[in-house]
Amino acid sequence: MRAAVIQQYGELPVIAERPEPAATDGLALVEVTAAPLNPVDLSIANKRYFAPPPPVPYVPGREGVGRIVQSKTFKPGTVVYFESHPGDGALAKKALAVEGHSVEVPAGIPDPLAAGLGIAGITGWLAIEWRGRLQKGETVLVLGATGIVGSVAVQAAKILGASRVIAAARNRDALARVKDMGADATVELTQDNLTQAFQDAAGRPIDLVIDPLWGAPAVAAAQALRIGGRMVHLGQSASPEATFTSGTVRGKMLSILGYSNFEVPWETRAQAFRTLVGHAVAGRLKVDYETLPLDKTPDAWKRQAASPHKKLVVTP
Repeated sequence: MRAAVIQQYGELPVIAERPEPAATDGLALVEVTAAPLNPVDLSIANKRYFAPPPPVPYVPGREGVGRIVQSKTFKPGTVVYFESHPGDGALAKKALAVEGHSVEVPAGIPDPLAAGLGIAGITGWLAIEWRGRLQKGETVLVLGATGIVGSVAVQAAKILGASRVIAAARNRDALARVKDMGADATVELTQDNLTQAFQDAAGRPIDLVIDPLWGAPAVAAAQALRIGGRMVHLGQSASPEATFTSGTVRGKMLSILGYSNFEVPWETRAQAFRTLVGHAVAGRLKVDYETLPLDKTPDAWKRQAASPHKKLVVTP
């Protein structure tokens, strides 16, 4: 079968022929219809992920949507969202799905959109609802709001009752799109005195910050939080390090809450996926995505590294 293959760590995937994987206990064979690219795919291929990568050569793609070919859990033909078995990923005609980390996709939603609601959508939703424990009427600041995680977090905050949501990112045009999705105000991260800019945009004390960036933006956001405020930290797109003063964290009694999608119980993630699908089908939540054929995977890989402001979905 044709697949995108990582032949050497740190290099782009190449399109090559691979043996079709075989279903076994706990692993279903899936005909892939939509395979989204994620930052984690690049991190694994570049050996920057905290867990060891699969041995090369391997097929990347941590998640996907497809039709069951063979499974002990699902009937053949069932459309599922799945997390893939390491090394037999979704960027191929067929992949191995972890049956215990798969969920049926209801009718009425395009497969590429359902795929786009996976890792990124679940992270954006649970950062607000589960880890951040948003309360109705609170004010939320979302850093990195033009990425899929950030744009879903903005929409999740509005759906769950936030009174005001501020979207912050570097790209002005992309920020305009997030404003169309429900953000009440935007802040460009390229300006000086970000703390003051955050406070001015909020117009009131900020209760919750969603942070996929770390580095200087996270420090500025922490300084803008109210006493007793919360920050959910879920990525390091700006920097792997951030320096907070004791006075900021201790004096304001802040809670800095780490979030890792893969440490969240599967049923919590599965329920978040179902909830996201429901909101998407009802038109309450949008994900900008672009589909590409399997042959374009190397180009899509490069675009993903440059933060495309939309979900790139390969359709093998």
